[in-house]
Amino acid sequence: MGERVSWVRRAVLGTVLVLLMVVGGTAFRVWQVAREDDRTHADAIVVLGAAQYNGKPSPIFQARLRHAMDLYEEGVADRIVTAGGNRAGDAYTEASAGANWLVEQGVPREATLAVGEGSDTLGSLRAVAGVFGERGWRTAVLVSDPWHSLRARTMANDAGLETWTSPTHRGPIVQTRETQFAYIYRETGALLFYRLTKTSADNIGGTGLG
Repeated sequence: MGERVSWVRRAVLGTVLVLLMVVGGTAFRVWQVAREDDRTHADAIVVLGAAQYNGKPSPIFQARLRHAMDLYEEGVADRIVTAGGNRAGDAYTEASAGANWLVEQGVPREATLAVGEGSDTLGSLRAVAGVFGERGWRTAVLVSDPWHSLRARTMANDAGLETWTSPTHRGPIVQTRETQFAYIYRETGALLFYRLTKTSADNIGGTGLG
């Protein structure tokens, strides 16, 4: 009996240690990819949407858009794709609000493309992948918040795109260490959920489209 109890305890302890290693390793990768800034030339820069208010991008979304505009001006890609649908009652999609904002800042209209589909990161990236396929594009630089980068890249690659990340380091999400820690924690859970289910995890937390 004693040996059986001891074996059960070892099995439970081993399971807990494996889970801790998986969670810890995922959190480290979220942090690691958040620090990557790959500006290799691509077919397009893809900006993941965030909240917009009657056509005006939120501060979080504006930070992403400004970074995408910087990449465009550096010649990283010849076009900027804005992604994101709308919520019930919205007159604008996140994608159209983002594209309009870029044009107002001086980006040529023909250099922008709004893909206004998807109510979460996964849906938006699948819609973007469909547009890429129609146009013969393959590669993309993803622009989002640092902690969202790994999950977004994972989803984009699963959708058939070849992507790398250049996150923005401006905006309210990256202002304090407390905020950064909270988003790393939430994105770790969201990414693990996605890997287990292959469904969206934006409602669990993470920056996503919120």
